[in-house]
Amino acid sequence: MEFSWLTTFITAAELGNFRKSAEQLYISQPSVSVHIKLLEKELGVELFLREGKRVKLTEEGRKFLLHARRVITAYEKGLEDLNAYTQGYSTKFSIAISPLIADTILPYVLKTYLDQHPEVEIEVKILESDKIEDAVWKEEVDIGLSCLPSHHEQLVSELLYKDRVIFVAPHDGRDEETAPPYDEEEILTSSYLLTHNHPAYWDSLSTVIKRKYPSVRMMKVSQVHITKRFIAEGLGVSFLPISTVRRELLEGRLVEIPCQHIALPDASTYAIMKYEHTNQQEFLRYLSTFRI
Repeated sequence: MEFSWLTTFITAAELGNFRKSAEQLYISQPSVSVHIKLLEKELGVELFLREGKRVKLTEEGRKFLLHARRVITAYEKGLEDLNAYTQGYSTKFSIAISPLIADTILPYVLKTYLDQHPEVEIEVKILESDKIEDAVWKEEVDIGLSCLPSHHEQLVSELLYKDRVIFVAPHDGRDEETAPPYDEEEILTSSYLLTHNHPAYWDSLSTVIKRKYPSVRMMKVSQVHITKRFIAEGLGVSFLPISTVRRELLEGRLVEIPCQHIALPDASTYAIMKYEHTNQQEFLRYLSTFRI
């Protein structure tokens, strides 16, 4: 049995048409028919029912399709591992990370870690925090870096660090030394408050703000990078983790507003794992040495 027969069989089963299968596989239609006939002869069963130009799996074909997919998946995984080994990688793991975290610490931490560990191959998947727990549980990734903790009893949820949340507004060009101080109430009540760009703290924080300043107008903006763009364009203000706006503060595009009357939360980052393997623990120890 050849792997090309299995690939042809799976493609024909998914498309239900030998001609379309030939086009997708870049082989001739007679070659598709030959592969299927050889596979049927090898297995001793019919895999397809022919209905004009269409083909449909027999009961035996449906049964075998599950196994054929597993064989091809295992084969491709073996090739992937072998390729990684020949490139000098001896360790591989995957990380699911929220867009908010990816936009702050990930590039620098990954670069320095991989520079120090050239034998490690890391695969990164960007997922919203509320999807990361499920990805770890289903073993789609090895580690999740999330803004939300996991409450799954069979997963490990470890607090990595806390990030200070600050009140951010567009820089109006004023001289910080000679201009009058910013007024928290004036800024909040004269601008849109851009909310829900972080999955953890906004429900409680917006309630506190609304109770203190009932006239505040709020606009939900789900992504931090869009929130920052809106603030810079003068569309509103927001409360953001300082790590997400450090560059904009240094460049003078945004400004931190002192917040005297609202207790501000921290934004936490959690590592979520199903298994505490040595290489994953080593990476997390390295990550925990970086303070935002």
